[in-house]
Amino acid sequence: MKNKVYEAFENIYKKPPQALTFTPYRICPIGAHSDHQLGRITGFAIDKGIHIAYGPKQNGIIEIQSLQFPKRAQWHVASTPDVKQEDWADHLRGATIALNSRYPLRKGLCAVIDGELPIGGLSSSAAVIITFVSALSAMNGIELEEDELIQIALEAENKYVGVSCGRLDQSCEVYCRKDHLLYMDLQTNKYELIPTHPDMKPYKIAIFFSGLERSLAGSAFNMRVDECRSAAYALKAFAGMEYGKFNETNLREVPREVFEQYKDKLPDNWRKRAEHWYSEFDRVGKAAEAWREGDIETFGRLSFESGYSSIHNWETGSPELIKLYEIMRDTDGIYGGRFSGAGFKGCCMALIDPDKEDAIVEKVTREYLAAFPHLEGKYSVHICTTADGVKLNKN
Repeated sequence: MKNKVYEAFENIYKKPPQALTFTPYRICPIGAHSDHQLGRITGFAIDKGIHIAYGPKQNGIIEIQSLQFPKRAQWHVASTPDVKQEDWADHLRGATIALNSRYPLRKGLCAVIDGELPIGGLSSSAAVIITFVSALSAMNGIELEEDELIQIALEAENKYVGVSCGRLDQSCEVYCRKDHLLYMDLQTNKYELIPTHPDMKPYKIAIFFSGLERSLAGSAFNMRVDECRSAAYALKAFAGMEYGKFNETNLREVPREVFEQYKDKLPDNWRKRAEHWYSEFDRVGKAAEAWREGDIETFGRLSFESGYSSIHNWETGSPELIKLYEIMRDTDGIYGGRFSGAGFKGCCMALIDPDKEDAIVEKVTREYLAAFPHLEGKYSVHICTTADGVKLNKN
């Protein structure tokens, strides 16, 4: 069956694509803003994501068109620009460099890429990178291990684009399985897929897109990461612990009791960031057990608590996203939810009772647009289910 990228590829290149690949978006109900400090996370992949249709270019040229952006991007696998070009394809240039450093590339590709949902808060950048790397690897006969794929995608974000994120997004998009909760420890990278309990109340995933789109690298995301590292560095110094390079310091190395003993000596912002991280670490453990036991009400409550901490301790959230979160908390049939992503743009996610879906969508939409009427036509709601991580689909 032909989809949008298949048809667009045929229209542009006057031939069918050789293959199609899909990577799901992800949500993180609990565990946000903790992966870069080697915390614990939960996650689901959802049944919406990034599609790519592609074919080979023997001359090593990469030529790729996004259906979300007007400009077609082009570069060579052996001479990719080593600095950002400040356009939508920078993530893919960084991924080309990261893949080429491990497996010298010979073939390029021509491709069309498309995202199913609005940009912002669903790990769209990570999903685009993973989709692209999967395609470029296939064209060059490279079979990547799961961890390699995650690391290449992370390098593109960290080293090329300049976003100080951790492995949360990439791990969800690779490891997740339908009807399972991903529970992962970023210190060891060990993970567990906890199946949905047979007695758990039914649920769906609602994505409430605020209508705001903005670059993550241009937000305060990196500043928050630095504040966490600063808190960790200072706490180690207060406690007489050994410390090394700033960029390699993280809160996971600092015991909770050290934080409790010296937190009042920290600057207020650093203390708040650390407070979020430690409390989120605890919430993730409780959430995993709640999911294991089929207790979606407790799981949802912990997700709402995670969102509250993101607002008050992590101090993220635009007025629009905060309003969405507050409406969700006051809506019958929503088990729990929070910002999805960094919280400076994009959307909120919620676990909802499917029997109350229509009433939930009506209430949240009505109250949100009453507060922000200028976003009508940009705001949108999307009902999703859980899904498997990335896989290659042959044509």
